[in-house]
Amino acid sequence: MSIRQSYSHGSAARSGLLLCHHCGKTQSISEVACVRCGTPVHVRNANSIQRAWAYLITAMVLYIPANMLPIMSTTFLGKTSSNTILSGVVTLWEHGSYPIAMVIFIASVLIPIGKLFVLSWLCFMVQHRSPLLMRERTLLYRITEFIGRWSMIDVFVVAILVSLVHLGNLMTIYPGPAALSFAGMVIATMLAATSFDPRLIWDNYDGE
Repeated sequence: MSIRQSYSHGSAARSGLLLCHHCGKTQSISEVACVRCGTPVHVRNANSIQRAWAYLITAMVLYIPANMLPIMSTTFLGKTSSNTILSGVVTLWEHGSYPIAMVIFIASVLIPIGKLFVLSWLCFMVQHRSPLLMRERTLLYRITEFIGRWSMIDVFVVAILVSLVHLGNLMTIYPGPAALSFAGMVIATMLAATSFDPRLIWDNYDGE
């Protein structure tokens, strides 16, 4: 059985149609290139799950140093102190900056964990050809892909502080080693989300 035939039970593929990802033209499943723009077309992204898992594992590995190492080091009047993401949140909370502390905690701790969990669950369900909660999984994927751009807030905060603080020998702010790990983790999760083909969710759809 050919690759294209193996997907013939999917909603669009069942009707013998596929969509060009470049121009949006709907065309016959037998086409190998878009009849409008000439872009190669395919029923499913090749090795989607394998690439998504590779990026997810990379993100999981980077998540550890991103939270264990200092995100920022501050030197004030000759005294140097370092803060991880969580210790920075605690410091902001203790100083009464509750909204900022909550935003950083949600964007830098909860959202990355949530994205890793959701994408791992989606890959797991697709690999096991589960027909359960297809609409919910599709919605979760769309939400995860949408909020991914807001996960870099800690790196932005450090970059802004470094550029704004110009107090000479009184205070100096340096980005810590966790900033690089955190940025890499966010990029890896974004690549995992874009690598995952949500059409795979519906390959075991038996309804009309």
